Amino acid sequence: MASHFFMIAVLWAFPVGMALAGSIDLITMTIPNRLCLAIAVGFFVLAALARAPADLVLFNLSCGAAALVTTFALFSLGWIGGGDAKLAAATALWLGWGALLEYCLTAAIYGGVLTVVLILARKMPLPGWLAGREWVSRLHDPKTGVPYGVALAAAGIMSFPQTEIWRALTAGPGLI
Repeated sequence: MASHFFMIAVLWAFPVGMALAGSIDLITMTIPNRLCLAIAVGFFVLAALARAPADLVLFNLSCGAAALVTTFALFSLGWIGGGDAKLAAATALWLGWGALLEYCLTAAIYGGVLTVVLILARKMPLPGWLAGREWVSRLHDPKTGVPYGVALAAAGIMSFPQTEIWRALTAGPGLI
């Protein structure tokens, strides 16, 4: 019974970690390396606890590795931030190839909406009660980028129930 509760805690670690990454990026415009690493390690902990088949783990690992190579190429071109690259790779590890396309499309849509909202908001003056908050002022500054981790996190949370690991874990009797 204790392992059952531990499994649920680890299963919820992904959405909680993603929500934390998006929130931190929104407030600080950075995504901590430790958090990306914790999200990635969480996948292996969950896979071990769930006794996931080696082929599923390797399949997801190949997806995470491919995402890391791709996103670091985008980072080297200056198109995305380094934290975004690491977060996307850690997320791809959890999602696997089967949910990756949905994740990428959803992240692109959410990121586009977030960008448009920020562009429009940055054209308006900040209300006085918000102007004194450092993180809001930084976010409002047109020279500041877009906290794309927010879009990556939201898309990851939305895509998670479409994954093989989610289906395998929630198929058990009364897990969720």
